[in-house]
Amino acid sequence: MARPRSGAGPVALAVAVALGLALQSCGASATNPAGPAGQSASPAGPEGIAVETGPGLAPASTAADGAPVDGIQCDTSEQVAYHIHSHLLVFVNGEPRSLPYGIGLVAPVAQKTGPNAFAQASRCYYWLHVHAGDGIIHVESPTQQTYTLGQFFALWRQPLSSDAVGPATGTVTAYVNGKPFTGDPATIPLKDHEDIQLDVGTPAPAPVSVDWSHARL
Repeated sequence: MARPRSGAGPVALAVAVALGLALQSCGASATNPAGPAGQSASPAGPEGIAVETGPGLAPASTAADGAPVDGIQCDTSEQVAYHIHSHLLVFVNGEPRSLPYGIGLVAPVAQKTGPNAFAQASRCYYWLHVHAGDGIIHVESPTQQTYTLGQFFALWRQPLSSDAVGPATGTVTAYVNGKPFTGDPATIPLKDHEDIQLDVGTPAPAPVSVDWSHARL
C-alpha cells in the first residue's frame, strides 16, 4: 500500500488506511484460495482446489493399465451414477509430496499444461482416478459403494501401510477431516469432500483442511 502524503488530513489518512486493509483482505486469497500447509501460495487448479506442491510422491505411470484391480474396473467412459471427491495430502519428513494427475486414467492426455493441467483418459477410466494436480481423488462408479484409500493405492501399484506410503517409508500418521485415524491407512474410506492427510516420518505436520468452498466439484 502506498504511504499517504505527509500533508494528508485525518479524513484522507483514514480513507487510505481503510483502503489498504480492504486490499489486504482480498489479496492473494481471492485468486489463490488457501490450500494445505506449504501450499497457500499455490494457484487454484482447474477444479477450484489449490495445486499441490513438492515433488510427486510416485509417478502416475506405475498405475494399472486397464485390467481390473481389487474389484475396480476400467471403462471406456466415466461412470457418474455415484460421483464423489476426496482429497489426499502427503508429507514425508515434514515436506509435501504431490499426487500426480493421471492415476487411474489409462493413456492420459492433458488438455492444458502447468497448474491448470487437466487430464482425460484416451483408453479407459478406472472408477478411482485423478484428473489434476490438486490431490483430488475422483470416485466415479456405476453403483454406490464404499471404496478405500488402499484400493486407490492398489490400482496405482504403490504400497500403503502403517509404515509405507508409496516409496516413502517410516511411521505413518494419518488424519481424516482433521482427526487422527488410528487403524490401517489402507482402510480409510473415500467419502465426499473428505480431507485425508498422511504424514510419513518426522516431523509430522498437524492436520490441515482443504477449502472446498472454491471447488467446482
